[in-house]
Amino acid sequence: MAAEEKKGRRTRLDDIAARCGVSISTVSRALAGEKGVRPEIRKLVLETASAVSYALPASVAGKKVMLVASGAAMIDYVRNQFTLYVLEGLNARAAALGIELAMRPIADKGDEARVVAEMRDDPSFGGMLILTVDEEEMLAAAADLGKPVVLVNSDDPYMRLSSVTPCNRSAAFIAAERLIKAGHQRILFMLRPGRRTIERRLEGWRDALQHHGLTADADLVLEVDDWLPELGAEAVTRLVREKGLTFTAILTAGDSLANGAVRGLQAMGYAVPQDISVMGIDDLPQSAFLNPPLSTVHIPMRELGATALDLLRDMMLGLAAPRRRVELACHLVERGSVAAVNRVHVAKEDR
Repeated sequence: MAAEEKKGRRTRLDDIAARCGVSISTVSRALAGEKGVRPEIRKLVLETASAVSYALPASVAGKKVMLVASGAAMIDYVRNQFTLYVLEGLNARAAALGIELAMRPIADKGDEARVVAEMRDDPSFGGMLILTVDEEEMLAAAADLGKPVVLVNSDDPYMRLSSVTPCNRSAAFIAAERLIKAGHQRILFMLRPGRRTIERRLEGWRDALQHHGLTADADLVLEVDDWLPELGAEAVTRLVREKGLTFTAILTAGDSLANGAVRGLQAMGYAVPQDISVMGIDDLPQSAFLNPPLSTVHIPMRELGATALDLLRDMMLGLAAPRRRVELACHLVERGSVAAVNRVHVAKEDR
């Protein structure tokens, strides 16, 4: 059989049997959770089936998974669609695995208590996914549920809960290093603080500067109150009018702020990237249509959802211990908003 045919062929029971060195009937009984299969053989079969993305075992098929989404995730869903793509990946994977997802939005502590109680008391729920939640009380309650829980786009500092995130720190490192290699030494970092995932991006910016012998000065960190592009534009405009142009490039913790930074600079008469380079992180689809198209770091948003559900499935099968923190690799997307530094920068306070 040609390599292309093997790649496209769906894995069958006899493939798993061959890998494990057991009969097809043993594989079938192990996947179905039937009696008469030694524990070590059952574990081997389940691990092999998981590794090759075989169809969901009957012992998990039909189980419901509760998807808990924070208010921040829902606001993001409306504003810049990061959450939308995470949910797309999740829903597609759930459909492929035959898992029913039940959405539970939470806006306050009362909502948190209700979803935890429902999860604990309803035996039809086999596991829980928690999307974009950092609050310690919710994480602690989830850790005490006695059912599998995976955090999506967040992490648990105490590692009581498994999690799936982008590698936020390396994403920002990659972006900052791209600017440094273009000759930029004064790189402004713009963010909305508050979430651990965003703090990791700030750390990645610092890592890159320090790695190249540059100083991560406090005046190069610009905080905004929200991710809206207009707030990014206002913040950049205010900073330049008050302190002048003290940087040659801007790296933002999200594409929406990069969009705002470009708008603000252009409104003051600066050209991007000829006067100032701008780099984002996320690679939202709309970023390719900005003027100029935004250079950014691609975050695998759909894969976040799919990978989180795969991990939760493994936990429901007893295959994913101890707790783990999964970080997905990100990569640079070169477009038109970054150029080599122009070493003769003239302040344009009158613009």
